[in-house]
Amino acid sequence: MYFSFAWRYFRAKKSTQAINVISWISVTAIAVGTAALILILSAFNGFEGLVKSLYASFYTDLKISSASGKIITLSDEQISKIAAVPGVAAYTAVAEDKALIQNGDYQMLVMLKGVDTLYTHVTGVADKIFKGSFATGTADFPSLVLGAGIENGLALNADRHFSPLIVYMVKRSPDNLYNPLDPPLPGYAYTSGTFLIQQDFDNKYVLSNLDFVRQRMGLNENEYSALEIRLENPDDADELKKEIQKLMGPSYKVETRYEQNQSLFSIMRLEKWFIYGVLTLIMIIAAFNIVGALLMLVLEKQKDIHVLKALGADDDYIQKIFLAQGLLLAGIGALIGMVAAVILCWIQIHFKVIPLEGASFVIDYYPVQMIPADFLLVGITVLAIALLAAWIPAKKAAGTPINLKGS
Repeated sequence: MYFSFAWRYFRAKKSTQAINVISWISVTAIAVGTAALILILSAFNGFEGLVKSLYASFYTDLKISSASGKIITLSDEQISKIAAVPGVAAYTAVAEDKALIQNGDYQMLVMLKGVDTLYTHVTGVADKIFKGSFATGTADFPSLVLGAGIENGLALNADRHFSPLIVYMVKRSPDNLYNPLDPPLPGYAYTSGTFLIQQDFDNKYVLSNLDFVRQRMGLNENEYSALEIRLENPDDADELKKEIQKLMGPSYKVETRYEQNQSLFSIMRLEKWFIYGVLTLIMIIAAFNIVGALLMLVLEKQKDIHVLKALGADDDYIQKIFLAQGLLLAGIGALIGMVAAVILCWIQIHFKVIPLEGASFVIDYYPVQMIPADFLLVGITVLAIALLAAWIPAKKAAGTPINLKGS
């Protein structure tokens, strides 16, 4: 019933043309604000999805490491128990530490990561090779797979560099401590390929054979830096983390992909909510148009209010009519804005009309991803703002005393 009155008031001609103009300005402001909110949230979703996919190529669903150090000891029995956990698809043992790699006059400090033959079944690094091949060699004849930034820093082409690189690593003592009196002994390895994933990895990591890296680090047979795990369903990571943590005990640390990159994902979420807050404030300012339109409508409909009250309508009923009018204005604007946002996102997804400036990113267009939860959030936000904006005019209408003189 309230919306019936609101709809009639919205469609009816007003004695003052300004009321119609302000009403449509209110609808337009809400539509533009709604579309902007959804478009920007969808752009953030697109970038977040892109970054997650890039990081998923390097970081695994779960990672087991030491809770109080850099080295873990894993027996064959422990590894078998982990492999037997329902939901575990594959696993790989890795050893990594800082190393100095030298190519003639060029040298770089990198993170050298030793991987076994199962590594390609757990991560997607092998799919990101853009030069050469993913070959890590053996302990006696090791090969290096370089990040693109490291390849540039060492001034070489990994797929056709025929001289070995010198690898310096500090060997650990039996108690897993560095001895500063022992100089790092050089190792030699050829390059086989280059991967290109994301700048954080491309400028930091070099991959090689697990046995070679363990020898350079001075690790024993069952010692590793971590055990990385791929799950059959990544959505089960939190549940399987608890199960594996209980299986391993408190001396081990089990982390999900999110926890391995917690600072990155936290910053991305904060940025998204910050932008949402800023645009919501802009929409609140735009909602003042609704206040103006409803105040003028209250003055326009004074006789209607008197008649309704004379027929028995109480203040609460009158107030709900004008609250419904505010929701109607906002609802029409929100619907128009959502439809416009869907159309624009669809165009960007299929035709990529808005490019990214520069050529340093992995894509050359703005990625967008529409999520139903964003539409629900924006809809609730718009309706909440509309209720706040309509409250004062509705309260004023409800407080109008009955006066039928001259009616």
